[in-house]
Amino acid sequence: MHRILEDERIAAHESELGRERIKRAAEEVIGRARLCGDEGEYDAIVAAVRNRLDDLRVKAPFPVINATGVILHTNLGRAPLSSDAAAAIEQLAGRYSNLEYDVATGERGSRNAEIGEALRAATGAEDALVVNNCAAAVLLVLDTLAKGREVIVARNQLVEIGGGFRVPDVLERSGAKLVEVGTTNRVYIEDFERALSPQTGLLLRTHASNYKIEGFTHEPSTRDLTALGQRAGVPVVEDLGSGALCDLAEYGAAHERTVQEAIGDGMTLVTFSGDKLLGGPQAGIVAGRAYLVARLRNNPLLRALRVGKLTLAALGATLRCHRDRISRERLPLYRMLAATLDGLRERAKAYINEVPGAAACESDAYVGGGALPQARIPSIAIAIPSEKPQALAAALRTGDPAIVARIESGRVLLDLRTVAPEEDRIVISSLIVKGVFSIEPG
Repeated sequence: MHRILEDERIAAHESELGRERIKRAAEEVIGRARLCGDEGEYDAIVAAVRNRLDDLRVKAPFPVINATGVILHTNLGRAPLSSDAAAAIEQLAGRYSNLEYDVATGERGSRNAEIGEALRAATGAEDALVVNNCAAAVLLVLDTLAKGREVIVARNQLVEIGGGFRVPDVLERSGAKLVEVGTTNRVYIEDFERALSPQTGLLLRTHASNYKIEGFTHEPSTRDLTALGQRAGVPVVEDLGSGALCDLAEYGAAHERTVQEAIGDGMTLVTFSGDKLLGGPQAGIVAGRAYLVARLRNNPLLRALRVGKLTLAALGATLRCHRDRISRERLPLYRMLAATLDGLRERAKAYINEVPGAAACESDAYVGGGALPQARIPSIAIAIPSEKPQALAAALRTGDPAIVARIESGRVLLDLRTVAPEEDRIVISSLIVKGVFSIEPG
């Protein structure tokens, strides 16, 4: 054992895995060899230990190139951060900061003070706070305002989104009691009104996320809902999910309800994400009436849900990009949305000229991230005909860097809307290297 642990082929892993983990791995390998009655050569034992150590290594997330055409791809990390946000993180990462320190008074400060001011300016809300994701924001609101009380929700909004996140389950875990009203396709303000009781804690409106009901439908207007809440003295909370701060129709996509619209309609609290249509880091935001946000801040649960200095730095830089359309397009998300078809076609020429068999074709891109599930955005993709499209796609995925494409009609498609212009040369080089899977046109 001592010889194995001191062997430079094994010792090289010590800084990453620690001596004790390496020792246990070696004991496992030697134990299996003895059990089989075949301890084998020393080098074979070392090779087996190294294989076991490779299995134990923690593989951290690494960069990939998104050529799928889905802009907010949940599995690929949703919105890429702007250079402003990355610079803000880098500035703070290796240094101390005034996270909870008031430099003017020399006393303890609030980590939410500056970001709260930025969110008030961006949303028009009286106050706001930040937690680690949107599910946590919803949980904090329910735990604070409705624990042990009733929450009235339209039946058609009891959705399940990715990862098994179900609205009824969140309500149950928060200690609130769910009261469903209406039917799957038609809900009226009178349904909410009849469900009111002395035990009502709040009225909840949730984003439909990745599904849509069409045809014989009805639901109360948001203004009717907030007016009912005011008459009954009950908070009306809306979970927007994606958190748009601008009208996506400006970028050729369907309109998505904005945070400002929800606040303007009288919602007492609005919850939304930081890493979707906001274009920032993963975070959950609660904005709305100051007296209710103050109650959320006083909930001990907030300490378990709060974010660190790097998230706050990235979120602050992201919000500064939402001043106007020009600055907004510093965010990769909105730069992708703003890309023109002519611009994409121009970029496609380099692929066609250099990659054997490559051709440009019209494509459909999607916003993704739970927003506008059926809305298509015209785009341009590079089509690579291949006798082995699955093999070519796998080779691109497992390359360095990893390139995630999609397969349609026996061709590998790389949608240029989600490939950054500065990544074009990398993708072209990878396609040329992996060209053994391709076939010449005709």
